[in-house]
Amino acid sequence: MAVATGAAKITAAPGTTPHVEHHRILCIFAGLPTMTALFPDKRTALLITVAALGYFVDIYDLVLFNVVKRESLEFILGAGDPRIKDVGIDLFNMQMLGMLVGGILWGVWGDKKGRITVLFGSILLYSLANIANAFTYDITSYAIVRFIAGVGLAGELGAGITLITESMPKGKRGYGTMVVVTFGALGAVFADEVVSRGKALGSVFATVTGPLMDWQVAYLMGGLMGLVLLVMRVGAFESGMFHRMKESSARKGDLRMLFNDRDRLLRYLGCILIGVPVWYVIGVLVNLSQDVFVPQLGIDTSMLSPEELKRINGKAIRYAYIGLSIGDLLSGVLSQVLRSRKKVIYGYLTANLALTLVFLFGMQGASIHTYNWMCLALGTATGYWVIFVTVASEQFGTNIRSTVATTTPNFVRGAVLPVTNAFKFLAVPVGNLTSALVVGLVCIGAAFWATSRVHETFHKDMDFVEE
Repeated sequence: MAVATGAAKITAAPGTTPHVEHHRILCIFAGLPTMTALFPDKRTALLITVAALGYFVDIYDLVLFNVVKRESLEFILGAGDPRIKDVGIDLFNMQMLGMLVGGILWGVWGDKKGRITVLFGSILLYSLANIANAFTYDITSYAIVRFIAGVGLAGELGAGITLITESMPKGKRGYGTMVVVTFGALGAVFADEVVSRGKALGSVFATVTGPLMDWQVAYLMGGLMGLVLLVMRVGAFESGMFHRMKESSARKGDLRMLFNDRDRLLRYLGCILIGVPVWYVIGVLVNLSQDVFVPQLGIDTSMLSPEELKRINGKAIRYAYIGLSIGDLLSGVLSQVLRSRKKVIYGYLTANLALTLVFLFGMQGASIHTYNWMCLALGTATGYWVIFVTVASEQFGTNIRSTVATTTPNFVRGAVLPVTNAFKFLAVPVGNLTSALVVGLVCIGAAFWATSRVHETFHKDMDFVEE
């Protein structure tokens, strides 16, 4: 990355306005490329835009259940039912199990048949599942639909990141993934906003479906956004590296290749473990705000209305994902400036550990507003997701890249199953806070070890295959 040095006379380029030229000069002195330098190819810019919108809808649907779970489960089970907490955890785990299965299916499919087909198939599946979820009125059907939605949600991110990694120059591809993940994380914020305005939006659907509750409106909105996105995907193009690999004799999408070589296996496990602290924070500390940590920490909620008390989880998720978006933006830029993925991950893991300790042992009796700001800080500290998925896609050859890039984030998301179950198991003998501490130390410690096992990939050429 070139940085201007010395006293040089800078004049406006022909055809540019002074405003545009000033922006270009500021970018040069900041050591950052301009937008036109980042994405000079319109097809690449379109791919990044569509991938970012896709991840936005993906995250919206991914977190939506935890935003509406209390309202929807009170509708099905009855207000105040003591089963709501455990049923909510079980339904979320069903969604995560679906993502584990979908991660394998879509990842292998992407290496064998192409990345674009994964994008179309996954969007269609989770869109239809969310529309069906709006009209689900019993727990068994709810669990089945969340599993199907999880399978669909599993394909979006891995396929999009793989396409960008293979389509952009090696020195700039971090910016492409940064745009996708930073914008996509705001889908969670939009999910909470849709639920909070459900009555107004519900009038739009009421003419066709009859009166709807806020949680039904939110599921319908997610499904319809996915179908609109599916139409937008028509202009997306396949990776040139995939076309070249497709004509080769290399084994494609073969999961056994990740396990029959010790070095590949350790790198693969390392990629997964690096991301687990993200879902420890989201899946345990944030998602269990309403049922566990707000009452356990004695958080003052006296200023909330009865309606706001039902949406403590949604607000915590909103703040956490705003933090994630900020953290992803910062980590992406830091990775490019430092020209290193691993240095940034180490820094974020350290911040993650410090803030987890403050959350568990320094928040007693705080106001709900302070609690939400702490969720934002935790989200920012877990905002290395963009670096994590980029590292995973850069570690392996084109013939198993989609498999790795798709399974890795979904195995991390699926790790919420053992993480939340370990938390529930330990909470009985030692209490919620000590249980959360032990589980968090294990997750973050494993991530530190895993970061030491993966390769630094900032300058790595992506056009190669695994033998």
